[in-house]
Amino acid sequence: MRRSCTVADAAVVAAEVRATVPAAESVAAEVAAIVEDVRRRGNAAVAEYEYRFGDGQWGRVHAARLAAALDALDPDVRQALELAAANISAVAAAGLDAEAEVTLDQGQTVRLRDVPVRRAAVYAPGGRAPYPSSVLMGAVTARAAGVDEVIVAAPAHPVILAAAALCEVDEVYAIGGAQAIAALAHGTESVPRVDVIVGPGNLYVQEAKRQVSGIVGIDGFAGPSDLCVIVSEHSEWAAGDLRAQAEHGPESLVVAVAEDPALLPDDAIGVHVDSMDAALAFAEALAPEHLQLMGAAAEALAPRVRSAGCLFVGAHAGTAFGDYVAGSNHTLPTEGAARFASGLNVRHFRRRMAEVRIPPAAAAALAAPGAAIARAEGFEAHAASMEARRENPAP
Repeated sequence: MRRSCTVADAAVVAAEVRATVPAAESVAAEVAAIVEDVRRRGNAAVAEYEYRFGDGQWGRVHAARLAAALDALDPDVRQALELAAANISAVAAAGLDAEAEVTLDQGQTVRLRDVPVRRAAVYAPGGRAPYPSSVLMGAVTARAAGVDEVIVAAPAHPVILAAAALCEVDEVYAIGGAQAIAALAHGTESVPRVDVIVGPGNLYVQEAKRQVSGIVGIDGFAGPSDLCVIVSEHSEWAAGDLRAQAEHGPESLVVAVAEDPALLPDDAIGVHVDSMDAALAFAEALAPEHLQLMGAAAEALAPRVRSAGCLFVGAHAGTAFGDYVAGSNHTLPTEGAARFASGLNVRHFRRRMAEVRIPPAAAAALAAPGAAIARAEGFEAHAASMEARRENPAP
């Protein structure tokens, strides 16, 4: 598929390109049944689903097994995981915002406090292959955010266990699928209830996250992976980067954009634009999970990009580096969600809480206006609560 694109029709073309990925089948009813069953029956339900959909060997993985897996890990793999963990930690820690305190005219102070959640879970899928990188992306970032307890739910594959040990997570549960999400969200006799669940997974996992998102925080809904590459001059690596992204699965969306049709490789959807402005307009409308800029003219667009899960600038900045060792997080918004969502970062594990202090004089100054608003909304007790502090400033 190849399409021409201008600034005027960029949104239309982006919608057509996005539509080339078929809509996922709905598993809402099946997942709802699993979630409700686990909520109701706890471990018994988890065990049944693990025997039905997994290998039946579910449960908490002991620390000795984690340590043994780490000790037995191939030295090159361990070194790579350690490098990735260090880079992810450095970037994640840099994302922490400073707290602030504001004193208002009436004399009250509002301190904006950044507080981490107490317990977070990282889900790592185990479908076609184990993904230790997903363990690192979630667990290291949660640690950098200051989370008290970090739990991993994943298949008990040696490289997964080694990654969990490397990250010094508190607990690991060999449990997967929608039942894992339900157990983590609701808690069971042996699986603790968490405050936030992050990590990729199949349709069942994503639907389960959607259904429990009202009672726990989640990072988002992960659809098929996608990459858009804007190329303004020949690169020997562009086609390889697109093939690498397509390796995530047949549903992956890979798109190349260029003014010169000769720069569009044959192994991706090609979008021929009449200008770099049109290329940017298309990319902004597509809001890809990954956006790669290759060539001087394309790289000059970087400061203007606003809608991408992660932006890779320069011929050497292949998206695959971001999947593992660049330090950026690879858990990113998909299916156009980069318009409003961010990649996994410390903010997913922290809350901004306001701490309010109102001295007597400030309470007296605020009571009347506050009471007026309360009464306009029909809340007389609210009004009385505030006015009581004006009429009787003690204690």
